[in-house]
Amino acid sequence: MAAQRGTPSSAVRVLEEALGMGLTAAGDARDTADAVAAEGAYYLEQVTITETSEDDYEYEEIPDDNFSIPEGEEDLAKAIQMAQEQATDTEILERKTVLPSKPAVPEVIEDFLCNFLIKMGMTRTLDCFQSEWYELIQKGVTELRTVGNVPDVYTQIMLLENENKNLKKDLKHYKQAADKAREDLLKIQKERDFHRMHHKRIVQEKNKLINDLKGLKLHYASYEPTIRVLHEKHHTLLKEKMLTSLERDKVVGQISGLQEILKNVEIGHSYHAPEMKVGRSREKENTPEGPTQKGLREAREQNKCKTKMKGNTKDSEFPIDMQPNANLNVCKENLSPAKFDYKLKNIFRLHELPVSCVSMHPHKDILVSCGEDRLWKVLGLPKGNVLLTGFGHTDWLSDCCFHPSGNTLATSSGDTTVKLWDLCKGDCILTFEGHSHAVWSCTWHSCGNFVASSSLDKTSKIWDVNSERCRCTLYGHTDSVNSIEFFPFSNTLLTSSADKTLSIWDARTGHMIASCDARGVTKLWDFRKLLPIVSIDIGPSPGNEVNFDSSGRVLAQASGNGVIHLLDLKSGEIHKLMGHESEVHTVVFSHDGEILFSGGSDGTVRTWS
Repeated sequence: MAAQRGTPSSAVRVLEEALGMGLTAAGDARDTADAVAAEGAYYLEQVTITETSEDDYEYEEIPDDNFSIPEGEEDLAKAIQMAQEQATDTEILERKTVLPSKPAVPEVIEDFLCNFLIKMGMTRTLDCFQSEWYELIQKGVTELRTVGNVPDVYTQIMLLENENKNLKKDLKHYKQAADKAREDLLKIQKERDFHRMHHKRIVQEKNKLINDLKGLKLHYASYEPTIRVLHEKHHTLLKEKMLTSLERDKVVGQISGLQEILKNVEIGHSYHAPEMKVGRSREKENTPEGPTQKGLREAREQNKCKTKMKGNTKDSEFPIDMQPNANLNVCKENLSPAKFDYKLKNIFRLHELPVSCVSMHPHKDILVSCGEDRLWKVLGLPKGNVLLTGFGHTDWLSDCCFHPSGNTLATSSGDTTVKLWDLCKGDCILTFEGHSHAVWSCTWHSCGNFVASSSLDKTSKIWDVNSERCRCTLYGHTDSVNSIEFFPFSNTLLTSSADKTLSIWDARTGHMIASCDARGVTKLWDFRKLLPIVSIDIGPSPGNEVNFDSSGRVLAQASGNGVIHLLDLKSGEIHKLMGHESEVHTVVFSHDGEILFSGGSDGTVRTWS
C-alpha cells in the first residue's frame, strides 16, 4: 500500500504495471467511496410514510383554452392580448427540452484494482486490499485523495483488447464455418459428378431402348399381314367348328332315336318317335327314301300312342327342335310406341344391405329380390307385401332366376354354391357345389332341366337338375366370369368376363346382345359376325347391368351414379330415371314392359311405371 500513499505519478506507475498484466476497465464507484470517507458509517432507521388521501388534495383549476368572446363585450386590445398569449403557449409547447448530457466520469484507481482482482478471481487479495484501503481512509490519510483517476487511454486500451478478443473468437468461428462449408461444397460437387455420370448412362440406355423399340416395331409390322390372315382363318375355323358341332348333335340325336325305335320294333313294343329334321340342304331332302327310312315313317304314322320312359338317374338331353320365342311377336312395328316416361311409384325397404338382384315371375305379378344380407324375398305386387323369405346361404347372394314354370327359384351366392328352392314351401331342394370361388350369376334353360352358373374362378358350369350333377365346365376366360345367360328358347349360352370379352357357347341362332363396362360404355353386338354394332358412352360412372324389355326396343342400364338410363334402340335417344340415392345394382322390366324394377346399394327395390 506504500505506492498508494505517494504522489500521483507512483499511482500511475502501479496502473501501468497492472495494465501490463492485462487489466480491464471497471465501473464508476468513486462517489460511493467519497461518501463513506466523509460521513463515516451508515445506519438503517425505520420510517413510516403516510399516504395522503386524495380527498384532502386541492386540485388546481385549469382554464379552458377554447376561449370565446361574449357578445357585446368585444374589445380589440383584449382580443389581441388573448391571441398573443395563445401563440406564446403554443410556442412553448412546441419547444423541445434538451437535457444536458452527463459528463463521463473517469474511473478511480481503487475501483480499477478491485474490479481487476474480482475478474482474476483473487478473492483473498481483494479482501486484504479492501481492509487496508478502508482502514487508511478511516485514519484520515489525506494522500489517498490525491491518487487521481485512471487515464482514459488505459480504459480505451482495455476496451480495445476486449473487442480484439471478441473479434478473434468470431474469426475462429467464421473459419470453422468456412471449413465446414468447404467440405459440404466438395461433397456436393462429388454428388453432382456422380449424378451427371448416372444421367449420361441413363440417356445412353434410353437411346438404346428407343432403337430397340423401333426395330421391334418394324419387326412387328412385317408380321401384321400374316397375323391378319391367321385371324381370319381362325374365325373361319371357329364357324366351321360350330356348324360341325351342330350337325353332329343333330346326327347323334337322330341315331339315338332310331336305335330306340328299332329296339322297340324288335321287342314288339309300340313307340311313337318325334319327327326330326335331318339334312343340311334341300338336295338331301329331295333324295329318295331307303327301305329303313320308309319303314320308320310308316311305323310313326301307325303308332299314335306315346310311352314315357323315365329315369331319374339319367342325364337330361338338350332339346333339338326348339319352339319359337313367344316374345318375338311383340316386336312388330304396328305395336304401341315404346315407353320412356317412367316415374317413381313405390319404394320397398326389404334388405339391410345392398340389393344384388331382382327378378320377375314368368307368369304372375311376383317379384324376387336378393341381397347381400344372405336373404331372398318374394313380393306380391303392386302392394309389395313379403310373401316368402328364404335363407340358407352362408354368404351374400349375387343373382337369382325363375324356372320357366315359375315354381322353382335358382340362387347363386358368394359361398360358391347354387341352390334351387321350392317356392311353394320355401325349402331348398337341391344344392350344386363345384365352383372354387364366389358364384356371380345363374340362369335357367328354357326347357327347365339345366341351370348354368358363372364364377370368380374363371369358369362357367352347366348343371343337370335331373341327374343332380355338373354336365360340363366351360373354360376359356382369363378372368372372373361375371354374368351368364341362356337365350330364350335356345341352346345358346352367353358369358361376359372381367377379361373384357363376351363368349358364346354352342350358338344356334342369331340375336343382338348388349354389354356394359366399368367406364359406362354400353355396346350392342351381333354375335353372328362377332362384331359390335354400336357403342354408346353413358359414362363416366360405371354400368352395373343392362337388360332389354320384352319388345327388344328399349335397353335399360343400371349406373353407378344412381341413374337408370333408358336407350331407345330405334331413335338412339337416351332417357334418364333419377330416384335412387346411391348406386343402382340391377334393373329388370316386367313382361309387358309397363313397369320397371330396380335394386340399389341402399337395400331398396323401387318400381317405376
